[in-house]
Amino acid sequence: MQSISARRLPKQQIRVMFDRARELEAQGRKIIHLEIGRPDFDTPPHIVEAAIQALREGKHHYSANAGIIELRRAVSDKYRTESGLSYDPETEIVVTNGVAEGVFLAVNALLDPGDQVLIPDPRWVNYAPDAFAALAEPVSYTLVEEEGFQPDPEEIADRITPRTRMLILASPSNPTGGVIGPDVFERLARLAVEHDLVVVSDEIYEKIIFPPFRHICAASLDGLRERTIILNGLSKFYSMTGWRQGFALGPQALIDPILRYHQYMITSTNTFAQWGGLAALRGDQGPSLAMVEEFKRRRDYIADAVDGLPGFSCKKPAGSFYLFPSIEGTGLSGVELAQLLLEKAGVATVAGEHFGRKGAGHIRISYTNSLDNLKEAVEKIRALTRTL
Repeated sequence: MQSISARRLPKQQIRVMFDRARELEAQGRKIIHLEIGRPDFDTPPHIVEAAIQALREGKHHYSANAGIIELRRAVSDKYRTESGLSYDPETEIVVTNGVAEGVFLAVNALLDPGDQVLIPDPRWVNYAPDAFAALAEPVSYTLVEEEGFQPDPEEIADRITPRTRMLILASPSNPTGGVIGPDVFERLARLAVEHDLVVVSDEIYEKIIFPPFRHICAASLDGLRERTIILNGLSKFYSMTGWRQGFALGPQALIDPILRYHQYMITSTNTFAQWGGLAALRGDQGPSLAMVEEFKRRRDYIADAVDGLPGFSCKKPAGSFYLFPSIEGTGLSGVELAQLLLEKAGVATVAGEHFGRKGAGHIRISYTNSLDNLKEAVEKIRALTRTL
């Protein structure tokens, strides 16, 4: 027996590929992991030490539902310094169990059954299922590949109906690495104001972005501060994926229902991990900046290398740590190629079809692996594609 919303939830295919790769490894196969979206660097030591110290000092009981005030103040300071935005740490910030919980909270706390939410395509795998869980209707808009996976504001305008309540944006994007440019962002802001939409801005990759591209915080645009939920966290830039430290920022009228949902879902996030999060925001940024430089070096290599593979077409992404190459020239679907790459070549990727209809004919490659392993993976892919 299962609910209507549960029946609409697919299995998370990134994890399906990861689990299959682990099975093959248990059989003695060498697998090069390019499927999981997590940095391959350890969390910087000063962050780890801060969490250990918190444990030693007994800071391991429940925190306030919204998170320790010290961390919320640090998040507030970050946005004041970096984006010129003022958020009250007492009433406008909630520490979440990663951005994954943040998206679920925003969709479920702010939408009613039958409401429509605009989501990108290709997109992160959580957006549509979270809408299904809320009994809302996800409506896709295209990220245009020829334009660096930019949204098309005109297409979005055409998809708005009287039932449209929310617009989800992601910049930089998972799975494409696309970054929304200033002109497009301004047009999206005007649409949101004109149609009275809540904007949910997934900004988890904000600091993994490569020149000449730059990050724009959605709430900094005219008219968006009062209607935007910013979702961000520490998983990617600080390599803290397992710590599950995210945060949601927005006007109190939008944050209050999010906090109430959060209270009943998980009470609060891990307390001693929050003290580690405080050290991340307040402490040495050098290790994280060095990691981003290494990602740039990997991107520069693998984007060119993949673009030269038979049947592949790939441009350098502007941000994140993903490639989303077209593989249409191979004559295979993304599902077929990803399966062959894993089973025959020992290279784990994810089929583009799992990221929306517009992902068909693509695969996602996460270059969160050593340069030597990336080079080996490219040669394994090349050898396989020559047999097709």
